[in-house]
Amino acid sequence: MTDRELMDCAQRARERSYSPYSHFRVGAALLTKSGKVYTGCNIENAAYTPTVCAERTAFFKAVSEGESEFEALAIVGGKEGKTSPFCAPCGVCRQVISEFCPPDFKILLGAPGAFRTYTLKMLLPYSFTSEDL
Repeated sequence: MTDRELMDCAQRARERSYSPYSHFRVGAALLTKSGKVYTGCNIENAAYTPTVCAERTAFFKAVSEGESEFEALAIVGGKEGKTSPFCAPCGVCRQVISEFCPPDFKILLGAPGAFRTYTLKMLLPYSFTSEDL
C-alpha cells in the first residue's frame, strides 16, 4: 500500500467521525506489517473525558484482532469542511503508539494530496516505556 492510499483510508475514516461538540473530525488508518489496514475516527461524548481519538480507535481495533506489528499510521483531521495541514496525535495517543511501535515508526500527517512524514521519535522524543517501570 502506498502512503497516498493510506492517507485516503484515513480520509474515509474521518467521514465517520462523531464530533457534534468540537466539529473537529479526525480519521486514522493504521497499516500492519501483515498488510491489513485498521481505521478509526474520533468519537466524542458530552461528558468529554469518555471521548476517544481516531488513532487510539485504530490501534485498539487492531490489537483486539490480534495484530501487534505495525508499519505506518496516517492521520487526517480538521474542522468540518476543512482539512488541517498538520493534525498531530495528542499526547495520550503518542504514548499509546509508543507502546506498540519503535521510535522510527512512520506517521503521515496532512491531507491525502499534501502530507508530510514524521517518525514517532520526532513527535514523542521522550516516551514512557516498560523500561521505565
